[in-house]
Amino acid sequence: MDSKKISLASYIAVGSMLFGLYFGAGNLIFPVHLGQEAGSNIIPAIIGFLITGVGLPFFGVLAIGISNSNGLRDLSSKVSPKYGMFFTILLYLTIGPFFALPRTATVSFEIGIVPFVDSKLALIIFSLIFFALTWAFSMNPSKIMVWIGKILNPLFLTFLIFMIIIAFSSPMGEIKGMAPSGGYVDKAFFTGFLEGYNTMDVLAALAFGIIVVNSIKNLGVDEPIEIGKATFKSGLLSVAGMGIIYTSLALMGAMSVNKFELSKNGGIALTQIANYYFGSLGSVLLAIIVVLACLKTAIGLVTACSETFNEMFPKIPYKVFVNLFSLAGFIVANFGLDSIIKLSTPVLMFLYPLSITLIILAFVEKFFGISRNVFIMTTSFTIVGSIFQCLKAMPDIISKNKYVLNIIDFGDRLLPFSDIGMGWVVPALIGFILSLIFIKLFNKRNIEMHLN
Repeated sequence: MDSKKISLASYIAVGSMLFGLYFGAGNLIFPVHLGQEAGSNIIPAIIGFLITGVGLPFFGVLAIGISNSNGLRDLSSKVSPKYGMFFTILLYLTIGPFFALPRTATVSFEIGIVPFVDSKLALIIFSLIFFALTWAFSMNPSKIMVWIGKILNPLFLTFLIFMIIIAFSSPMGEIKGMAPSGGYVDKAFFTGFLEGYNTMDVLAALAFGIIVVNSIKNLGVDEPIEIGKATFKSGLLSVAGMGIIYTSLALMGAMSVNKFELSKNGGIALTQIANYYFGSLGSVLLAIIVVLACLKTAIGLVTACSETFNEMFPKIPYKVFVNLFSLAGFIVANFGLDSIIKLSTPVLMFLYPLSITLIILAFVEKFFGISRNVFIMTTSFTIVGSIFQCLKAMPDIISKNKYVLNIIDFGDRLLPFSDIGMGWVVPALIGFILSLIFIKLFNKRNIEMHLN
């Protein structure tokens, strides 16, 4: 089937599925908290957040589509097969059973259930039910576009948009004159940029990209160029929706400071906003929104992780991985949200730069043509900056070690932009430029040798 014959309803369904896969509870709480902290500097802050929370994930999905890759491992293997295996396993474990997957249950519990029942036993029971539902939906991946794109996501959006409309029809106050706090005082853009890391959406884009591509293929599109076009059109719908909702949530958060003190996290702020507008029904409304948001994301995570590991280790059936990841998500979730977030930050500071450069290189290769050496050298230099940023984000027991402190001090003096969490940028650029120079000189030498 030619992509031109794909109906508008199909594009909307795929775009809705992509939005649903991305948009979990973390995507609800982080922009709200950003708005509270950014205050009058909310414009540059939300622009930075939208780049890593919307723009880069969109290009991540496109990178899988246009590169004709069969998923993340195929794309990252352009560096080397061993690196492709390492990077794919680490990324999927990060967005899967180690961090993002258990976070879907824990965040939905703390925001949606704790206002009614708060106990360790309640968390165990809730997470058990949550992952049982996730397991049931994930057992049939061919139905994922139906469950997420046509059922769960529209239901979730209905509740969320209703709350946003009420909030803007009766705002809590003006944002102008609200004092920013933390990094938003003088580094609002870059602080918002790094805050977007917490959504894990760039990592999810590389993981979910193959689900989107396969959904498009199931509609009858086979040519790589047409798959890329269909991915772009469907992705635009998702990008537009995410951008509007992120901005609305951030503005809601900023306005809420007129009525409430700055909260410890966006979950608390969301609960306060919901209760302000809807009273006791606010907690119920928020519980429905958050649980639906988390459930649909969890289904996407388990499905993507299981399909990928099944491809890497084909002797192990897909359903075995669904069982393992659902069980692992349940176990890790019961360690608590604080522990999950604390341990995930260093890993994100390591993975995000490597993910961003991989996405950029995929586009450069497609439209300008580059050799494998460019992938190798750019990634090698980026790893140096990523390790440094990872060390800086480690828990105190590691980051305060005297040997680690010496490395951090050396890196701070050597790497530009390290103070804003962007110490990997210059090494990545150096690796990219050196690889181009090396290739040009090598080709020139080959020509001279041939002429002689």
